[in-house]
Amino acid sequence: MQISLEEINKKNYESVCDLDVTEAQEDYVACNMWSLVESFYNEGHTCKAICFDDKPVGFFMWVKESVSKVSIWRFMVDKSHQNQGIGRKALTLAIEAIKQTPGIKEIEICYNPTNPVAKDFYSSFGFQEVGLDEDGDDMLALIQL
Repeated sequence: MQISLEEINKKNYESVCDLDVTEAQEDYVACNMWSLVESFYNEGHTCKAICFDDKPVGFFMWVKESVSKVSIWRFMVDKSHQNQGIGRKALTLAIEAIKQTPGIKEIEICYNPTNPVAKDFYSSFGFQEVGLDEDGDDMLALIQL
């Protein structure tokens, strides 16, 4: 199984936009198309296709929030490719890529605190919960580098 993070370009953006999560996950994940538009019009956004043998099967977007912090805003794997270890491998690759950003001391992720899988999954990578966001909607978790 060859998993990689690839640039999103003219050849693959439609495939990335067509990716979907399960119906039960829809409330937890933003639309990939909207995320690509958002990244185009805002600085500091990095979007990557999660590829399985060169075919897009997922999506990442992270944002440089400050000189020392990057936040993972979007992370999804298509419903037809879930439960195969792709998300785990992809998050490992994303964390390694983010760590290459000069000056980064924190990697942040947020998730719905009612999401039954998120806490255990993210904590297995070293993310530690630090509390709810300013709106009280999402749990914030950090990796300190």
